[in-house]
Amino acid sequence: MSGRVVHFEVPADDQDRARNFYSTAFGWKLNPMPEMDYTTVVTTSTDAQGMPSEPGAINGGLFGRYEELTSPVITVDVDDIDATLEKIGTLGGTTVTPKQEIPDMGFYAYFRDSEGNLMGLWQNPPS
Repeated sequence: MSGRVVHFEVPADDQDRARNFYSTAFGWKLNPMPEMDYTTVVTTSTDAQGMPSEPGAINGGLFGRYEELTSPVITVDVDDIDATLEKIGTLGGTTVTPKQEIPDMGFYAYFRDSEGNLMGLWQNPPS
């Protein structure tokens, strides 16, 4: 398990306004994916697979604010989301969204930590 922060997400009430804000304020490249109601956020140069090419750099996403997803989310890379969610539960955290697949990309889940913060998990697909 890497435990590295690999992604961030920002909720927005008005995604067009938020895309304009972040692209203008920071020069981020924002790529809307209307079929998913999601926008990928590119904050740094990427390689041929779309992954950050600078060590330690991360990219993110923007989505419509809804249900539990009302504040920015930090996403952590893990080897096994199900096992990690189980461990989180024993430590006082709770699962918000169980493991979900993003076809051809990997898996994600959301949880609340022991302090009530919403966080994300990411698991790469099997090789």
